[in-house]
Amino acid sequence: MSKKEIEHRIQTLSKEIEEHNHRYYVLDKPSISDFEFDKLLEELIQLEKEHPEFLKEDSPSQRVGGAITKVFKSVKHKYPMLSLSNSYSEEDIQDFDRRVREGLGMGEDLFSGSGVEYVCELKFDGLSIGLTYEQGQLLQAVTRGDGVQGDDVTTNVKTIRSVPLRLSGSFPERFEIRGEIFLPRKVFDDINREREDIGEAPLANPRNAASGTMKMQDSAVVASRKLDCYLYHLLGENLDYEGHYESLEAAKTWGFKISEHVKLCRGIEEVLKYIHHWEEKRFKLPFDIDGIVIKVNNYKQQRHLGFTAKSPRWAIAYKYKAEQVSTELLSIAYQVGRTGAITPVANLKPVHLGGTTVKRASLHNADIIEKLDVRVGDHVFVEKGGEIIPKIVAVDLSKRKPGAHKTHYITHCPECGTELKRSEGEAAHFCPNQNFCPPQVKGRIEHFVSRRAMNIDSLGAETIEQLYEAGLIKSMADLYDLKKEDLLPLERMAEKSAQNLMDGIQASKNVPFERVLFALGIRHVGETTAKKLAKKFRSLDAMMKASRETLLEADEVGEVIAESLLEFFSNEQNQELIKRLQHKGLTFELHESQIKAGSEKLKGFSIVISGVFTRHSRDELKELIELHGGKNSGSISGKTSFVLAGENMGPEKLKKAQSLGVKLITEEEFEKLIQ
Repeated sequence: MSKKEIEHRIQTLSKEIEEHNHRYYVLDKPSISDFEFDKLLEELIQLEKEHPEFLKEDSPSQRVGGAITKVFKSVKHKYPMLSLSNSYSEEDIQDFDRRVREGLGMGEDLFSGSGVEYVCELKFDGLSIGLTYEQGQLLQAVTRGDGVQGDDVTTNVKTIRSVPLRLSGSFPERFEIRGEIFLPRKVFDDINREREDIGEAPLANPRNAASGTMKMQDSAVVASRKLDCYLYHLLGENLDYEGHYESLEAAKTWGFKISEHVKLCRGIEEVLKYIHHWEEKRFKLPFDIDGIVIKVNNYKQQRHLGFTAKSPRWAIAYKYKAEQVSTELLSIAYQVGRTGAITPVANLKPVHLGGTTVKRASLHNADIIEKLDVRVGDHVFVEKGGEIIPKIVAVDLSKRKPGAHKTHYITHCPECGTELKRSEGEAAHFCPNQNFCPPQVKGRIEHFVSRRAMNIDSLGAETIEQLYEAGLIKSMADLYDLKKEDLLPLERMAEKSAQNLMDGIQASKNVPFERVLFALGIRHVGETTAKKLAKKFRSLDAMMKASRETLLEADEVGEVIAESLLEFFSNEQNQELIKRLQHKGLTFELHESQIKAGSEKLKGFSIVISGVFTRHSRDELKELIELHGGKNSGSISGKTSFVLAGENMGPEKLKKAQSLGVKLITEEEFEKLIQ
């Protein structure tokens, strides 16, 4: 192709890819498969790599991330980001309506049902952002900061697929639009599941996770977090709209993701109905909200009402009350996880909260204890909002007992006495005695035998505890030295149970390499990363010899994971463990059939499995999907490529697939697809 043809092809691809991004991430109505989309993006990236003179800042290729931001520049807002006044009762909302009507000269006695026109919106629980566009192109993205100035996070915002890099239609020459960046609940749950797999403490809540992600230095990591963004406020000179609702409808046509739950209400009675509707329904949303925002719709009325020093007089936020109770802190215990991470836990006087009896709450780390100044004997406020695990949010100082001792975080491991360490940039303390600290040893063995690792299902936590206390196992390699006669003297260990355990241990020698790698419990190496590493290096020996630079070439491996791998493999005790496991016959390289059988025929496909199958187990089908580059998904959405349907498919899944027009394929059709 000539230079002109190449430039034209890049422009065509960019436009086509952004259109598909909009359909997928904003409208939730994809028109092509993930595989076809990835092919278009790969072509664009390759062309831009070969012809960098045609690479533009608003190219869709910039969404994959990779740029490093060491310092986030501080930027002054053109329009200050004021906070809204908060309300917690219907009376507050009615008072707000009264003040608005008085301010507009409408009189107090006016029947509210025919009163002011309000716009009601969900109050998203995330990170406020201001996006500036010029000539239809994203120019800058700035966080709220202190309301007067915030941080420039443009590079990271470009990775959010629902944020348009270039607009379509007819729009103002320059304007700002504000909204909320958030982490969908399912993405948050997936991240926490992965963190627990690799022994890291779960993230506290989606709001903090979104905020922390946006300030990460590596935009590729930001891209992997799958943040989303709703926009809700247009600002600029000479905007040609009479009201807020009209401006949002226009912004929707330009490509912005505007919530479908925005409602135009006539009078405060309709506003209150909206608030009541979402009080229960909010828990069924795929993201977190903490209230409702109410705004006067008409721009002339907004200008007439004006602002106080801190907030607009024409808007208010109704906050739903988080479930919170007060109880006594009886003691603080320190738990040691399998990777050595120390978690402080508050033991509480039992109290009823959110339909359950709460006896314990997380205190997270030393910084939280210091910030709260929480002390044994204090009466503390416990909350269960968006978080699954109850947390202590404050101390009732009025009830503090005289002489209550300040809490000093422990300096040594409560299990083995080893001095604790705290790595730079990490919140948690950890015990470095990984090979001899009892909870770590037992925890690593439990992880090693778990279903998604070595799958020795007859070996549970209680049996591991028995074997450890009897001195029969001190590491995962000791499992392969066990003899049946060692097991029979143990409590509740009959002939058949002992034989089942021996059979399970023997069968685990056939577990494929990627699961053995995951089973080793290397910090930061989860199930997905283990598969990527196995595919890249094909054997553990090759991986152990790899340099930092070579490790970084593998998919999903950044500096943190590379450092963790190097540290693990350089440890003499770990080297000895691997030698013992290799000697016992575990699989430490990809089988030839895996190398030959693999393909990328399902790359970009999101597949849901449902029903009962005759030729393969569900786990085998999942492995086949991943072997051929596909992605397993647990739920059906408009982004599902197809459902692999067996007999007795779940009726709800069938109904949803049919309503969304998602294709169903049989086991036989799937086999033909990957042949």
